Amino acid sequence: MTDTADIDAQIRTILKSQGKLSKDAATLDVEEDLYQAGMTSHASVNVMLALEGGFDIEFPDHMLKRHVFSSIASIRAAVTELLAA
Repeated sequence: MTDTADIDAQIRTILKSQGKLSKDAATLDVEEDLYQAGMTSHASVNVMLALEGGFDIEFPDHMLKRHVFSSIASIRAAVTELLAA
């Protein structure tokens, strides 16, 4: 199983390339609101698709909610849950 630091690093890499953030993804606190950091709903779809490809997972419909993609910590929780399934 991938550890939290590895998951966070991969999430940050994806956010850097797909999130269209106004701040550097590497410097964000894991609880920081990604939408306040500049991510749009369109960018969040690209982030979700990149997460699915990067982690070889598929987000079920019940996880396709703004709050799931609102912070690194919430994305990590969703990814960890899907990796464990």
